[in-house]
Amino acid sequence: MKPQEIILRPIQTEKSSNLKGLKNIVCFEVLRDANKIEVKKAVEKLFGVKVEEVKIVNLKRKPKAYGRYRGYRPGFKKAYVRLKEGEKTIEFFEGA
Repeated sequence: MKPQEIILRPIQTEKSSNLKGLKNIVCFEVLRDANKIEVKKAVEKLFGVKVEEVKIVNLKRKPKAYGRYRGYRPGFKKAYVRLKEGEKTIEFFEGA
């Protein structure tokens, strides 16, 4: 599987921004059936950094209602990737 298929998008939230600044941890949405080893190799290949640790979280789907219509928001898999000390952090929006 290609690294571009495993890493779907970066997750930019207040929590992920704090983790990036304090602990050098970057957050990504990843493919549903990707494991820690595949995520580690994909991040190292795509961004040219060394990864120390990967933690994966499965987020379940949430019920949502719009008027009388009921449905679910899809769930997804999130990966917290800690970079090794001394590695440059991954910047997604430079100059913004």
